[in-house]
Amino acid sequence: MSESAVAVQYRVVFAKKDEVADGPDDAALVVSVGVADVGLDPTVGFMQGKLKAAGPTGALFDLLKSGEMPAVLARLGAR
Repeated sequence: MSESAVAVQYRVVFAKKDEVADGPDDAALVVSVGVADVGLDPTVGFMQGKLKAAGPTGALFDLLKSGEMPAVLARLGAR
């Protein structure tokens, strides 16, 4: 988990009703991205609206800064 103590759930969407998730269902921060955009830098994806986040923005920025997101998303995207 990131330096902030906020629970995170990652979701990679393959198709409608077809997604892979990692993290607790009650996570305060939920990050979602389509499988086609997994390779994008997460910060760029967020700025382009391809990476979506629900939850506290400060925790998202901490997570983006931590550098852990690309590896997790790539792992989930490889299914």
